[in-house]
Amino acid sequence: MSTKVILLVEDNPDDIDLTTRALEKNNISNKVVIASDGVEALAYLHDKNLDGRQYRNPLPQLVLLDLKLPKVDGLEVLKTVRKHKRTALLPVVILTSSKEDKDLVESYSLGANSYVRKPVNFEEFLQAAKQLGIYWLLLNQPPPIDPCDNPAD
Repeated sequence: MSTKVILLVEDNPDDIDLTTRALEKNNISNKVVIASDGVEALAYLHDKNLDGRQYRNPLPQLVLLDLKLPKVDGLEVLKTVRKHKRTALLPVVILTSSKEDKDLVESYSLGANSYVRKPVNFEEFLQAAKQLGIYWLLLNQPPPIDPCDNPAD
């Protein structure tokens, strides 16, 4: 059985470090793949092999998505994720420092599964990571993924 992946879409190196440290401290041993902008995130999720028959990367078990990203912002990433058959049901948690109500409403209207504001304090961030890990990686029952991961979309 392959290692279950968390796709962390974040451009701030400090937030990447904080998130990965918080996951490690909470014994969340999933492999964390980091995409530093929206283009990298979409490439990870949708790039196919040269023959076009299979995707290069396994679907992550969870996507932690920042909103304020270079190249393609988080809302556009979310919109694209929900539009494709392969990723439409993928659990996506918005993990952002945005306090704007319009970002919250827009995220949910585009199909975000959850919206979490990044705590400033590391101890609070540890607790948030623990709660996310317990819920999304242990308790949540994700939709079944086709083992062939056929790119028919």
